[in-house]
Amino acid sequence: MSILLTTLNARYAHASFGLRYLLANMGELREQTRIIEFDINQRVLDIAEQILQSRPRIVGIGVYIWNVAPCTELVALLKRIRPELIVVLGGPEVSHETEQQEIVRHADYVITGEGDLAFAGLCRELLGGSGPLGTVPPVPLLAVLPRYEDAGIPPVRTPAALEAVAVSRALNKVIPAEFPEFAQLELPYDCYTDEDIRNRVIYVEASRGCPFRCEFCLSSLEVPVRNVPLDRFLPALQRLFDRGVRHFKFVDRTFNLNLNISSAILEFFLARYVPQLFLHFEMIPDRLPEALRAIIARFPAGSLQFEVGIQTFDETVAQRISRRQDNAKVEENFRFLRQQTGVHIHADLIAGLPGEDLASFAAGFDRLVALGPQEIQLGILKRLRGAPIARHDAEWEMVYSPHPPYEILRTKLIDFDTMQRLRRFARYWDLIANSGNFLATLPLIWRGGSPFAGFMRFSDWLYARAGKRTHGFALNALAELLAEYLATETNVPREEVIVTLASDYTRTGRRDVPEFLQGLVLTEPARRRQTVAARQQRHNSV
Repeated sequence: MSILLTTLNARYAHASFGLRYLLANMGELREQTRIIEFDINQRVLDIAEQILQSRPRIVGIGVYIWNVAPCTELVALLKRIRPELIVVLGGPEVSHETEQQEIVRHADYVITGEGDLAFAGLCRELLGGSGPLGTVPPVPLLAVLPRYEDAGIPPVRTPAALEAVAVSRALNKVIPAEFPEFAQLELPYDCYTDEDIRNRVIYVEASRGCPFRCEFCLSSLEVPVRNVPLDRFLPALQRLFDRGVRHFKFVDRTFNLNLNISSAILEFFLARYVPQLFLHFEMIPDRLPEALRAIIARFPAGSLQFEVGIQTFDETVAQRISRRQDNAKVEENFRFLRQQTGVHIHADLIAGLPGEDLASFAAGFDRLVALGPQEIQLGILKRLRGAPIARHDAEWEMVYSPHPPYEILRTKLIDFDTMQRLRRFARYWDLIANSGNFLATLPLIWRGGSPFAGFMRFSDWLYARAGKRTHGFALNALAELLAEYLATETNVPREEVIVTLASDYTRTGRRDVPEFLQGLVLTEPARRRQTVAARQQRHNSV
């Protein structure tokens, strides 16, 4: 092996889609290329050891907002231990503002944009064309890169080094990749191993790019949208299905943009439906034509999950960040999905957008709760590198953390203390509401009032009561805290609180029942056959 592809995933279950695209498009170098994946919970020194034990000539590393800090440490270690190792970076985190990043200073090359073809091309240049690897010595970058000369380190002047200099001087350190058309690409789905299929999320895509210009999102820079030809894509899905894949996560930003393509894919899965099938799509919230509705309604409950980006209901804020959205149509589509289909809706809302104050955000949150999505992901605005939202920094006094994930700290209209309260609100909402463990109990928190105001009061109370803790809650401890809050801080009768919490425990089939509920919970709760992911199953079992 001469080329190693690697990254640090957020967790083991997340297989890197980008690395598999790179591997599929290595051409004649594919047999000498290998993928090794890690996750951000592993020690960087141990990761470096495993990489170096493979003795690669070139290491390609996928860099993302969630792994840039440990990746920076990793690259620095690799170059310190083996200076001659060629390190190539790629991924969205290093595709913009490269000159500002420490990880780029450590690395040898950076491919910005979609590197599916550019990485293989760089490897051919570095390794002497398309001939057998080893015909050209490894590039001695100590002799080549200006940063070493600037630091006063004398360059190596061996014949091999001089030849390598010629190769390196012909290549820029930062290499912008053109957007490839799908006709140029080999699809990556055969690169999923049997272990991946057994244990990991299987990502697929029917398109790349986005036609919209939402300024907080890097997809706004990826115009036009490019679609995978269905005569290649559907057979690839069939091969995955035949190998046992039942959960497919589509990474398209706008799955329902092209009606013909989205309909064909949904019909493909309908024809092969089995009880374990689970499909995840990112959908444009105000685009759900009648023909697509008819197909969606035919899927059994819990087999479809739609990730729907609302982001804001404030039309002035939406215009400010170049987001086009018909809110009346959004509400109509939500009503259809909740009343006439079994789709699990995961809706996104962003706190901290330029010009949005707490009252406007609260009104948007309440409006979204009323539409009834099973999950609301309350995100804190991030300033992604290269995202156009930076143009509002001065006018709206947008102050972001300098460290990944670059979340907003305060704005002109929301101070730091309030933003911290919103962070805690988001965390506790995930534990109580999105988890699906307290579906019946949740509305008691704001009975008769604003969901946002009611849950914010609970969030503030829980933070103080739990000793300023936001993580590490056992489910039974969380139930007891809920019971205490509802019984002491609201007008809900204690008997109703206990009975409702007991109902939630019975419904989810938990066995570690808190002592204060044991007399009301079934001794042997009925076990439902799980046909979809556990979290969606809990939402689907009311």
